Amino acid sequence: MLVKTEAIVLHSFKYGESKLIVDMFTREAGRLSFVVPLPKTPKSRLKKQYFQPMTLLEVECDLRQQVQLQRLKDARLLAAYTSIPFSPEKLALSLFTAEFLYHALRSEQQNVALFSYVSDSMQWLDMARSGYANFHLTFLLRLSRFLGFYPNLEGFADGYVFDLRAGCFSAQVPVHHDFLQPSESRLVGALMRMCFPTMHRYRFSRHERNRIAEVLLQYYRLHIPQFPELKSLGVLQALWA
Repeated sequence: MLVKTEAIVLHSFKYGESKLIVDMFTREAGRLSFVVPLPKTPKSRLKKQYFQPMTLLEVECDLRQQVQLQRLKDARLLAAYTSIPFSPEKLALSLFTAEFLYHALRSEQQNVALFSYVSDSMQWLDMARSGYANFHLTFLLRLSRFLGFYPNLEGFADGYVFDLRAGCFSAQVPVHHDFLQPSESRLVGALMRMCFPTMHRYRFSRHERNRIAEVLLQYYRLHIPQFPELKSLGVLQALWA
C-alpha cells in the first residue's frame, strides 16, 4: 500500500556500503523502520542529510504488513531547521530528544496527537531565541500524557511523598525505594505546570536541572520496560551553569 505521511527521524545508521537503516515515527503509521539506499549523485531525491535525528520529513513508502524494513520511495523536508544545527545547546537538546524517543516509542502505533506534539515541540525549539534551557524537562513532563502514565496530581498534602511507580502522592512511604521525599514531592505540581512559553520563569541551578532530569528518566524507566541509560544525558548535564 502506497502511503504518504509526515515523519520524524529518530535514528539512522549505515548498513553495508550503500544503505542506511532509518527509524522514524510517522503520523499515519506510527513507528517504522526503513532501508534507504545511499545517494549516488547530488541530484538523488533521498539525500543523506535528510536522515539526521529529529529531521521533519514528508515521505512516501510502499507500506507492507509483517515486513520489518520498509522501502522508502521518496522523501523531502517538511520543515527545515534554521537554528538547531548551528546552536550547540539546541543541537544537544535535539540529540537527547531523539535518543529518548528512539527508546520510548519502540512499539508506538499511530498516534496523531503524539506526532503533532513532538513535531510542534521541535519547531518551537528551532524558533526560540532564548529561554529554552528547560526544554527537555518540559518535553518529558508533558510527553507522559500521550504515553498513558501522566502523574496523578490530586490528593497532595504537605508531608506526602510522591510514589514514582504509582504516579501519585501518598501519605505512607512505599515499601519500595522509587519515591520522592516530601521536600521534592511538593515541587511536582509546580513542575507539571511548566509549558514552553512560560518555562523560562522556572530558574534552576545546573544541579537542580540535572536532578529533575534524572528523576524524570527514572520515572520513564519504571513505566517503559527495558528503558536504558541515555548516552546523550551527560552532554546536557554539562550545559547551563
